[in-house]
Amino acid sequence: MPIQILMPALSPTMEEGTLAKWLVKEGDSVVAGDLLAEIETDKATMEFEAVDEGIIGKLLVVEGTEGVKVNTPIAVLLEDGESDVEMSAPAKPAAPVAAPSVVVSAKPTTPAPATPTTSDGTRVFASPLARRIAADKGLDLGQVTGSGPKGRIVKADVVDAVAQPAPAPAAAAATPPPSSAGADQVKAMYGDREYEEVTLNGMRKIIAARLSEAKQTIPHFYLRRDIHLDALLKLRSQMNKGLESRGIKLSVNDYIIKACAMALQDVPDCNAVWAGDRILKLKPSDVAVAVAIEGGLFTPVLKDSDTKTLSSLSTEMKDLASRARDKKLAPHEYQGGSFAISNLGMFGIQNFDAVINPPHGSILAVGAGEKKPVVGADGDLTVATVMSVTLSVDHRVIDGALGAQFLAAVKSYLEDPISMLA
Repeated sequence: MPIQILMPALSPTMEEGTLAKWLVKEGDSVVAGDLLAEIETDKATMEFEAVDEGIIGKLLVVEGTEGVKVNTPIAVLLEDGESDVEMSAPAKPAAPVAAPSVVVSAKPTTPAPATPTTSDGTRVFASPLARRIAADKGLDLGQVTGSGPKGRIVKADVVDAVAQPAPAPAAAAATPPPSSAGADQVKAMYGDREYEEVTLNGMRKIIAARLSEAKQTIPHFYLRRDIHLDALLKLRSQMNKGLESRGIKLSVNDYIIKACAMALQDVPDCNAVWAGDRILKLKPSDVAVAVAIEGGLFTPVLKDSDTKTLSSLSTEMKDLASRARDKKLAPHEYQGGSFAISNLGMFGIQNFDAVINPPHGSILAVGAGEKKPVVGADGDLTVATVMSVTLSVDHRVIDGALGAQFLAAVKSYLEDPISMLA
């Protein structure tokens, strides 16, 4: 029986991609592990492998097609001896079909309703059976809480929701506020003004959706400290002289990564993520660092940062940042971690509040180091290089006193940098 090869989800957030290049042609024999195509996501270009053996009967999507939805059929695979699939020129993508795996049987079935979304356009993950039942009962899946893996809505969730009385609808506002207005409404406001309309790319859409979700669902609170950098800057200068022959130049950010990684070990309850109905406490210090790229940002993860030297962290960070800007990172290099750092000090920003990147428990916003008058230990007025940092904390994961303890540990390492080398 012919089977359909579907557009794969190459990352947890991928909803569509570009079929950049076919690596096979109609009539080719393939086995599991053979490369079929190159797929461009919002973050990278990745190779897609076959998971079954057979003969490529038909290519359904032409090279260069953008916006191919996940789970859309892109090719047909035949078993040996089959020839009932018409060998014709590639066509545009067929309508998406919901399926949990990369390849599914082409046997005719009653199709599940289209993938639902919430009112703000966020995708709702539900099994095909759950979608069919919800469609039959007129149930809005955007109002159902899923109990399946990663919050996926399953049959039992829909059955339970149908059994519950529907809540009374809220009174509609006479005029929606600008923040919730649609594109046509907003454009109408500026109908007499000159503007350029910029279409959102895949990365911008995901950033908008994830950060909107973060601010709406994560109870943020903020802790702020000033950190004196003079001892660190002196040590950095000395170390860079010794590392010059190896082509390594340490940045202040390298010390911040190391300090945060060690502080996560000192305060292990802060090395945690929110997992919906529980907290996951990580053992290693996997630190994510925000990297600005054209049109968005990446947060590559430096794994086991607490065990690495400053020079190795510096080399790894430079490599990750370079490949992030070229969109050459693999998913495992920017997924995971329990904590993130966002440093805008190089842009002269004194301080700011960063938005937590779910499921992380916290993120450290780092400002510029500046010369400021301070009161010294002897009570006399002096000048010091001071850097302001703000820890954004998910109160579901970390309480105020615990966050303060972690931030104090970070400050201690940065103000006594020799302790990081012990």
